[in-house]
Amino acid sequence: MTSLIRLIASAAVLAAPLAAAEMTASEADNAVLTIAAGDVGTDNAVLWVQGQRAGPLLLEVRPEEAASQVHRLEADLVGTADFTAKLTVAGLAPGTAYRWQARFADGIGATAAPAAEGRFETAPPPDAPAGVHLVWGADLAGQNVCRDAARGFEIFDPINAAAPTLFIGLGDMIYADGACRAEGRYGNAQIPKEFGVATDLNGFRAHWRYSRGDPGLRRLLASTAYYAVWDDHEVVNDFGPLHDTREEPPYRTGEHLLPAGLAAMLEQNPIAEHPLTPKRLYRAVQWGRHLELLLLDTRQYRDANAAPDSPSRQKTMLGREQLTWVEDRLERSAATRIVIVSSVPMSIPTGWPPGRGRDGWADFDEPNGFELELREILRHAVAVGRRELVFITADVHFSAAFRYRPFPNADLTVHEFVVGPLSAGVGSNDDFDPSLRPERLFLHAPPDPKALSGYQEARRFFAFGELRVDPTGVLHAALRGVDGQALFALTLPPPVPPAQALAQTHSGSYIGGHDRMVVP
Repeated sequence: MTSLIRLIASAAVLAAPLAAAEMTASEADNAVLTIAAGDVGTDNAVLWVQGQRAGPLLLEVRPEEAASQVHRLEADLVGTADFTAKLTVAGLAPGTAYRWQARFADGIGATAAPAAEGRFETAPPPDAPAGVHLVWGADLAGQNVCRDAARGFEIFDPINAAAPTLFIGLGDMIYADGACRAEGRYGNAQIPKEFGVATDLNGFRAHWRYSRGDPGLRRLLASTAYYAVWDDHEVVNDFGPLHDTREEPPYRTGEHLLPAGLAAMLEQNPIAEHPLTPKRLYRAVQWGRHLELLLLDTRQYRDANAAPDSPSRQKTMLGREQLTWVEDRLERSAATRIVIVSSVPMSIPTGWPPGRGRDGWADFDEPNGFELELREILRHAVAVGRRELVFITADVHFSAAFRYRPFPNADLTVHEFVVGPLSAGVGSNDDFDPSLRPERLFLHAPPDPKALSGYQEARRFFAFGELRVDPTGVLHAALRGVDGQALFALTLPPPVPPAQALAQTHSGSYIGGHDRMVVP
């Protein structure tokens, strides 16, 4: 089977295209391509390519075991899209490993530019009892903890060695509002950023290119199915649509940063474009019979952080359409297990009160978290017969694990695995909100982050998360450190299927926190 597709990448025009004839020989030779395959489904994948110059591309996609079944595609790298191309290859076989490559087709340059080569696997059919190996991480190049001059982002070495099927970049994969200096926060030599905080689209692009300059990250993007999620630092700290401006220079008073940050997020990542809402970032991924991922957008639709959260005026982090979508997936999904991918944690307080409000789900000591909306999601899970949920989260720059039994008279158990940072300033917080009846199972954080003596001590708290689902539906969860060692591990048996659980649920009513609920 051979297909030929001609696609031109597009983006907002903020920079003039760089014609090949205007390039110097050294620029033409510097034509290394960065590639990623993302939002992979059973029969399709989004292929993303970025270069250093304009020019036509040739792409080939073929199964590892059937090299004659080639999909050939063409695209152009153009300057107005930061020399990126993003295109969808369709007609793939489910549950199949594919090799793919991208190369320039114009032959410009003193030496032939090598092809960039990658690999990904398509999702198995929804009814297939297949296993999957998922890794996630967040918080990269923040607080002046950036690319080490000798080791780069060393956390990607053990991640690459683990060879995951899927990788989720769970937010703060750039710090568009931060700096990287020649000397890092912990005293090590770093590769500095030669630019400041991002105030426009080109500024955001520069931050994405800085992180992608790391060889370990480039290898990971080329070897997995990648799912990109954003948090706040892809734009500016603690942002939402009602608080995405900054007054201090170089920011411009009253100028909203979300539109440019969102444009860069979509342009710089292999995110599939939704046919009706092209700026939509929330989406679902089902991987065989046993796993469905719900990737949330916790930023684009939220109310102001400082607004109070009360039964008479419940705040929203997700927006009504996304919340309805989550509840619909909880009800309709046939997967054995649903994992909710949230960039902010459930009970660890985040944000900077007083005055600026909570940034995550938890209220803790302020009545302005987004807890009521989270309760609504959990109530709905009970109502449709789910007995288990898993949340994977990040943002707080340390690792932890929690078990929640949020409602005294409902058989719902929620496990949350919090991880971070990949490479950023190390955090610590012993507090957590008790409202959802949490039990903390694990904490990996320094007693006092300010007392860390140097890079060697700080790196012990760099971490990533791992989920392995075997073909029987058993989930093996682990939080792993910078050398790949397991810091914490937990095995969960398959939950009771929703229809069966709903049939077993005893009718009645109960009080869960300050919310009354009737269980059908």
